[in-house]
Amino acid sequence: MDFSLFYFADDSVSCPDGDAGRYELLLEGARFADQHGFRAVWTPERHFHAFGGLYPNPAVVGAALAAATERIAIRAGSVVAPLHHPLRIAEEWSVVDNLSGGRVGVSFASGWHPVDFALSRSSYQDRKRVTLDRVEQVRALWRGGCHEVVDGIGNPASVRIYPPPVQPELPVWITSAGDADTFRAAATSRAGILTHLLRQGIGELAGKIAEYHRVHRETHGGAQGHVVLMLHTLLGQDRAEVREAVRGPLRDYLRSSLDLVTGSLGNDDPGSHPHSDPDAEPGDDIVIEADALDEEDIEFLVARSFDTYVEERGLFGTVDEARVIVERLRDIGVDEIACLIDFGVDTATVLKGLRQLNELREVFA
Repeated sequence: MDFSLFYFADDSVSCPDGDAGRYELLLEGARFADQHGFRAVWTPERHFHAFGGLYPNPAVVGAALAAATERIAIRAGSVVAPLHHPLRIAEEWSVVDNLSGGRVGVSFASGWHPVDFALSRSSYQDRKRVTLDRVEQVRALWRGGCHEVVDGIGNPASVRIYPPPVQPELPVWITSAGDADTFRAAATSRAGILTHLLRQGIGELAGKIAEYHRVHRETHGGAQGHVVLMLHTLLGQDRAEVREAVRGPLRDYLRSSLDLVTGSLGNDDPGSHPHSDPDAEPGDDIVIEADALDEEDIEFLVARSFDTYVEERGLFGTVDEARVIVERLRDIGVDEIACLIDFGVDTATVLKGLRQLNELREVFA
């Protein structure tokens, strides 16, 4: 089992102009992970929302991480592929690949929020197909292939990316909120899967991973693929202290993303509403409308969701308690846990907790 760090903050805390404190957790956490054998650092793309507001472009953040680290993989979790030209995606990540000495990887997402598609309205209705097409286009460009375009005066042209990347192949994942079809499509495309437990339980996930492995083996001659699971994480020496440390921040985090809470409690489709997952895929409409809820309803939903996260769908508590969960995830075929650490707990506490997280990593190393 590999362990990585995942970032997707709710940027609701104001900082003075020019204050680099907003990125202290990102940079210091990445340096710690780099020095202690963690596998990767994942950063998302924004949604024109406080969620992910620190990370409008994962390639830009990735360039900073390349300069701050030496060994750890630098990954997008995720690039909303339908919003961007494949040349732009390939070029940006090729630059980061060069800056990092060949350490990048990209998870591609189809997107879900209509406001995001102000950047590319034409691709909204067909975004899942466009995403899979983008994966192959970016891969071809990464290998040195050309892309056919029409220039500014209407003439056909053939272009390639510069600079050429360091890695001959781009490591690729597909982001999924839990839709089984996306697991199968990722396997067919020879891509990994980046997913979470926000809209699915471990039992449900086990079945999807088994199907992903089956399709991947049958399509690609026995290869298994690669499964990454994002989990909210804070470890410490006492479970009660950890729970108290995350109570306010995690509840605020959930409250600021109320569509996530209402979707996860009000819709039986496990792939339907991925709001809190960075760049997860779309699905059915929310059954419970946030605008129809009063403050008492909101607090009930937040409290219920908080208990679910802490008890069942995150790494909260001691190393020994987390070990039980990780063993179960390993047994169902998870290859890597991407630990989401920036959900509002103060930076000093999170950085201190990385010591326990590294102890957990060492157990499975």
